[in-house]
Amino acid sequence: MTASAAVHHLAQVNIARLKFPLDSPELKDFVDALDPVNEVADVADGFVWRLQSDAGNATDIPVLGDEWLIVNMSVWRDTNALTAFMYQGQHREMLTRRREWFERLEEAVTALWWVPDGHRPTVAEAEERLLHLRAHGPTPYAFTLRTSFPATAGGRSR
Repeated sequence: MTASAAVHHLAQVNIARLKFPLDSPELKDFVDALDPVNEVADVADGFVWRLQSDAGNATDIPVLGDEWLIVNMSVWRDTNALTAFMYQGQHREMLTRRREWFERLEEAVTALWWVPDGHRPTVAEAEERLLHLRAHGPTPYAFTLRTSFPATAGGRSR
């Protein structure tokens, strides 16, 4: 396969700042839903990979040096697969309740970018992409579902 015909997948990161500690009664519904939602993701059409620690999720993985931030990062076949998962079933239910659990942040909390098949992005890579999106808006290097770019648009460098 030539470089121009290489397969790419969509990486996504989203962060959220907790309103309460993860072990608080206020976050019980959120924490209780993590495993079931992740199980649905793991078998969803177009799912490739997700970031997780030994706990099975990523809530204990530090991001951007803020102990109140939690990170979610995954890789999908394409934007359609990610969108289909995000806005259906249990994940959609979680989205409707996010303001109960998380602070509303003014800056971008989600970034997307293309990765070569087999690449598993690191948290440092995700932080860089998110910060780039915040500084420059959507570009092939870091973009949003609303303003996306095709895999052939590049995105390896800023």
